[in-house]
Amino acid sequence: MMREFAKQWNKNKYPYMFIAPAVLLLVVFSIIPIVIALVISFTNMDLVGLADYSNIRGVGFDNYIRIFKDPVFLKALFNTFIYVIVGVPLVVICAMAVALLLNYGTSWLFKTFRVIYYMPSITNIVAVAVVWGYLYNGSYGLFNYMLSWFGIPAQQWLQDPTLAKFSLILLALWKAIGLNMIIFLAALQGIPRSYYEAAEIDGATGWKKLRYITVPLLSFATFFVTITTLIGWIQFFEEPFVMTKGGPLNATMSLALFIYNNGFKLSNFGYAASGSFVLFVIIILATIVQFAVRKKEVEY
Repeated sequence: MMREFAKQWNKNKYPYMFIAPAVLLLVVFSIIPIVIALVISFTNMDLVGLADYSNIRGVGFDNYIRIFKDPVFLKALFNTFIYVIVGVPLVVICAMAVALLLNYGTSWLFKTFRVIYYMPSITNIVAVAVVWGYLYNGSYGLFNYMLSWFGIPAQQWLQDPTLAKFSLILLALWKAIGLNMIIFLAALQGIPRSYYEAAEIDGATGWKKLRYITVPLLSFATFFVTITTLIGWIQFFEEPFVMTKGGPLNATMSLALFIYNNGFKLSNFGYAASGSFVLFVIIILATIVQFAVRKKEVEY
């Protein structure tokens, strides 16, 4: 038995040796922390427990029961749902539209605009928050100045509970277009010209070529952008953290920010860990649904 195992190992050892570093990093930095967080979610661990482990007590599913009775968590769940429902389609449609426009030309002007559209995705969120903070300012912000041209009164972009949510969505949309535009551009340039030439011979108009060739052949890129954007919006954190801190009246509180506040501000590590696993389950379910409703890849 051992001799057979050693023989098989010697025969197949090189593939295992090549993947061993990646597997080791995955286990140490992903799998083990997830398991530890799962264990913590069933305890009352806080700052006192962190200082002395003997103060930690198991609480079973109490954290999970309490979290679904917490009005702030339910508000954060609702806000995250709004972010996903509004934000994901906007990002996919806008990124695809910009990519289609920029794909029509190859001159320096089009290449310059590719850089301009991509820059927000690599800009530091703190710098973004400073600039957009001025744009949204209720007294001297650019948006209110533009509204004054049409006689519309000034808006409290970040102070109004409803408007603040959509103000953050607009900011996140501006930041997310660049990276997804690059993915769509790469997919567009992979579509063979022969398809368009054959369609032109058959008398297809520009709209029909877009509808029956371009959009169907972008299905895989669209699926990839949708699923990565969806996961990103479910974990929506940076924008509400730097712009509103979850206010006003928790109107912009997201699930990720709720977990951060409980874990790092209130030091309720067990409670925050239970929230993170609720978020984890939501992401897994959303991903499964995405794969289930995905249409078959189009081939001509």
